[in-house]
Amino acid sequence: MSALLELLPEVRDTCTSLGLMLSIVLLAGLTRVVARQQRHNPMVHGFVLEFVATLQLCCCTHELQLLSQQDPAHPTWTLTLVYFFSLVHGLTLVGTSSNPCGVMMQMLLGGMSPEVGAVRLLAQLMSALASRYCISALWSLGLARYHFDERSLACKHPIHVDLPKAVVTEALCSFIFHSALLHFHEVRTKLRIHLLAALITFLVFAGGSLTGAVFNPALALSLHFPCFDEAFSQFFIVYCLAPSLGILLMILMFSFFLPWLHNNQTTNKKD
Repeated sequence: MSALLELLPEVRDTCTSLGLMLSIVLLAGLTRVVARQQRHNPMVHGFVLEFVATLQLCCCTHELQLLSQQDPAHPTWTLTLVYFFSLVHGLTLVGTSSNPCGVMMQMLLGGMSPEVGAVRLLAQLMSALASRYCISALWSLGLARYHFDERSLACKHPIHVDLPKAVVTEALCSFIFHSALLHFHEVRTKLRIHLLAALITFLVFAGGSLTGAVFNPALALSLHFPCFDEAFSQFFIVYCLAPSLGILLMILMFSFFLPWLHNNQTTNKKD
């Protein structure tokens, strides 16, 4: 009985965190519904949708990261939540990328104009910074025992390997995820969302202990903003340049190298 009573505060805090994340998703969803009814200016409409989507992703990830720190010895529960909220984001953030690398991929492939891409990148940057103030205000309410706004002010030093390994980890995660994102369009929507959620969970499991497996510059800026201030060059290379490098390698492989290889093989067979 005493052991059960000791667990009750932990269960209550976990439920509070989950309720907070779902409330953020619902509030962001209501904002998107209102924004979609105001389509007089496509640029402003796209900016608002991207801003809200990035805010949802960043705030939920802040809370999820905080929740995972309460029981680091048992990562299964954390990975289950990563999978679940990846599904939630996949279902609710349709039409937005919430990731500068996704915008970059669409622009390089000709699916988005530079003007629209610039507006979306600006929305993601502003939202990433705004999310820190939002989550700090929520934590200052003290809804759970481990909620206090000072947590958002400290650098958590997420890089646990040397710089080359960190760059390879983030670039590889970005390469794999965006390759799947590019080629899963032919898969049915319901199945595609589950596959992408499973892939994100696997990447977090594989690279989370090395760099956090963020592969999203906007999310990294929101999570580790104080670290950028302390060691700008290192964090800029790992969390901004490395994921962008993964995108460039992915586009070079699938748009140039593999077609060139296929054409060479076809030519050799004819000869």
